[in-house]
Amino acid sequence: MNPDFWKGRRVFLTGHTGFKGAWLALWLQKVGAGVTAFSLAPPTQPSLFEVARVADGITSLHGDIRDYDALAGALRDSGASIVFHLAAQATVADGYRFARDTFATNLTGTINLLDAIRECPRVEAAVIVTSDKCYAPSPADVPLREGDPLGGKDPYSASKSCAEIATASWRNSFFDADNSPRIATARAGNVVGGGDWSTHRLLPDIARAFLAGQPLSLRMPGAIRPWQHVLEALAGYLLLAEQLCGRDSARFARGWNFGPAATDHLTVGEVAERCARLWDNSARIEFTQANFQKETNTLRLDAAQAREVLGWRPRWSTDDALRRTLDWYRAWHASANDSDRIRALTLAQIDDYTATP
Repeated sequence: MNPDFWKGRRVFLTGHTGFKGAWLALWLQKVGAGVTAFSLAPPTQPSLFEVARVADGITSLHGDIRDYDALAGALRDSGASIVFHLAAQATVADGYRFARDTFATNLTGTINLLDAIRECPRVEAAVIVTSDKCYAPSPADVPLREGDPLGGKDPYSASKSCAEIATASWRNSFFDADNSPRIATARAGNVVGGGDWSTHRLLPDIARAFLAGQPLSLRMPGAIRPWQHVLEALAGYLLLAEQLCGRDSARFARGWNFGPAATDHLTVGEVAERCARLWDNSARIEFTQANFQKETNTLRLDAAQAREVLGWRPRWSTDDALRRTLDWYRAWHASANDSDRIRALTLAQIDDYTATP
């Protein structure tokens, strides 16, 4: 990532009130980008958006990506040259509970943004964030690569598969001229980091249980996932956006995986046990096999394309990511709602990441 590239650049970001979007909004502020952000109200209470005062220093708009006129108007008025699309219904569990709304947000919302980009000649590049769950499950549990078949089976995963197909269709149909905006999709592994309070996610569940002195109950302890800190994925998105604005931009307008090394493809139980060791002797874990939803047991991601073509690589191991995540939650718990402290801590972790060789 080149910080000078971002200084003064106008960026349009959807989903900035969510966990991942809030981290990206702070990072873009830090490098001097002019950010206009569009999203629903924060999806959780508390939220990173509020406790780290993410709205400070950006133009923060509340709106629904399913509302084409509101979304298109916000993009047009922003004057942005780069778009990051992170707004989504983001959990498998809510995909089962609210299947129709999940497709409306993740598919129709994405199409709305793509059409809005068509009406904004200033836009040079867009990174459409989907999910590693957009792929059809690998029958041999081998790491999934960008050319592998799409086909998530549960509603959330299927909606992300559809968003990938729609983006490819719009790219081929409307963004194929030499002067067209370059549109890429990004599929990250399971991200962790401070400020995530979603339900039915491992690290938020761990933080809630350990801070309350209660045992953590695991519903899928044997499930394997590619774990990484949220900053790893965001660094990939930023680097990809830079390349989409470069000389050979058309080469980068495709799908990209951003995932950890194979050694950091770990079971839920292994991650929980590492967190317990990093916490203190009071941390307790209960292993159960109860699961209220159908979900892929093994998901491995191959990010060789990003390493070899983009020059992106993970900087923090899973243990590094878990330690910094738990440090963040401890500091938040001890801060007594001191938003200055939490904002400073979050920005300091971005500094730590960028300084890691």
